[in-house]
Amino acid sequence: MLVSAPRPTLGQIRRALDEAPATALGDARRLIRVEPTNAEAHRLAARALRKLGREDEAEASELDAISASVHDPDLQQAAHALATGALPVAERLLRERLKAIPHDVAAIRMFAELAGRINRLGDAENLLRRALELAPAFAAARANLATVLHRQNRTTEALAELDKVETADNENPGYANLRAAALGRIGEFEEAITLYRNVLEKMPGQPKIWMSLGHALKTVGQQQESIAAYRAALDLQPTLGEVWWSLANLKTTRFPDDDLSRMSEALNAPALSDDDRLHLHFALGKAHEEREQWPESFDHYARGNAIRHGQLGYEPALISRFVEKARETFSDMFFAERAEWGCPAPDPIFILGMPRAGSTLIEQILASHSAVEGTMELPDIPALVAQACGKDGIYPAEIANLGASEVRALGEAYLDRTRIQRKTYRPFFIDKLPNNWMHVGFIRLILPNARIIDARRHPLASCFSNFKQHFARGQGFSYDLAGLGQYYADYVALMAHWDAVQPGQVRRVIYEDLIDDSDSAIRALLKQLDLPFEDRCLRFWETNRPVRTASSEQVRRPINREGLASWSPYEPWLGPLKNALGEILEYYPALPPTLRRG
Repeated sequence: MLVSAPRPTLGQIRRALDEAPATALGDARRLIRVEPTNAEAHRLAARALRKLGREDEAEASELDAISASVHDPDLQQAAHALATGALPVAERLLRERLKAIPHDVAAIRMFAELAGRINRLGDAENLLRRALELAPAFAAARANLATVLHRQNRTTEALAELDKVETADNENPGYANLRAAALGRIGEFEEAITLYRNVLEKMPGQPKIWMSLGHALKTVGQQQESIAAYRAALDLQPTLGEVWWSLANLKTTRFPDDDLSRMSEALNAPALSDDDRLHLHFALGKAHEEREQWPESFDHYARGNAIRHGQLGYEPALISRFVEKARETFSDMFFAERAEWGCPAPDPIFILGMPRAGSTLIEQILASHSAVEGTMELPDIPALVAQACGKDGIYPAEIANLGASEVRALGEAYLDRTRIQRKTYRPFFIDKLPNNWMHVGFIRLILPNARIIDARRHPLASCFSNFKQHFARGQGFSYDLAGLGQYYADYVALMAHWDAVQPGQVRRVIYEDLIDDSDSAIRALLKQLDLPFEDRCLRFWETNRPVRTASSEQVRRPINREGLASWSPYEPWLGPLKNALGEILEYYPALPPTLRRG
């Protein structure tokens, strides 16, 4: 009578790995024949194959382990916790799993997804790189890595990872969609549009990809095509609030009554997400504004803002304290001691200030000049600030600890990072990130010859325009009227400081002056920037270029007075904003006495 050999155990295979990898491999394969969904047996086979130098077979075994993981009850439980938003439960399960099986690539990838969900992008990146170290052919993990890099504005690296993924699976529409998003980040919109269209040709029932196509088409000025794409998305998913808001955000089309009914119906849909709800409120605010139904309009704007304010938990006092510290750090003496430290390149023109203050209009005017290239809102200055301060450094105090070589290197790094955004050989380019008003001292330090423009608009007009505007990311200050007023006052206070310690280095453009006498204001701006006058700057709307901001359609028309006092019908509800602005409102456009030099 034949007696079959006992089934090898996982423990036996692990013990044999170092001393007898061939034996370990044989035992792992015997176990797999009996238990084909045993993911750990596949992983051990892969480790044995690597020790034997059989890399291709090891890759296949790692992928078999990942496929088998879907049958693992522990990972199924963790996946369910992730899917239902029970993140603490998922974290506990995955920590226990990786403590027991550190080489479980599927669990590592899930842990990376968890880290990404809570915005710990550095941790997510490290975990995904570990997963790919163990299983380089794990395409899904590499696509996840590309997503994480994209979210960190490391677009070139993200595209490089996608190149590797698409080599193995060039038919996956999800990868093409991610590539299109990454290309849009660096201004390659035409290629992105082609990719979106290719994906939709294969998978037309994807409302969010129709929405992404609509965003890209809007950016390059193809408004009717963008509207058609948005409408296609809504035909598939009428409750997709971001699409309704995207239509409202075009600011050149009026919602018909049928749309008002459809949005109201969507708002009452069961299980509507907070994000869809707040987008619908903003869109309905715009629809009622078009009908001059001011109470209904304000109510929707207020409801949308309240949801977003609750999500972000913005604290106005943090900005006030930052401004106080910045004024202490960046003194006359600070710049006098570091006058020759920065990178001398004059290439960048920074346009900053409050959002919704005319910065896109100024950008469009300057980008019409033959010597100036328009780009977009670049994230590089904030990223370099974070790099300069390190993980534990406090900004702005940490900047005072930088040496001359470090300061110059940061200026050069900025030019290197932004080179991918420059598509022409024009000597100057625009970086139009409004929030860079907080980084004027840093910019003046690392790029002393860069030009800086402060775009300023009437505080009620600017602030209420922000309140009506739902931003895709950032701008946490904009979702509360009192917080908006405090933010505007802090911004004015810090800009007054630059007027005192760096006189003439920040050029100010008052939006109302630009509207009242555009010819004189544009000529004066070009003169301030040492640019020769060019007539086409007066006809800026004829300049064909991608514009990503909320004003994209407005700057494609001649200057008009629309919106100058769009806040006035809402004045009965603006008390918290006025109180927070205080004397800033009373003295605009001049500075109040408390902020004047001397």
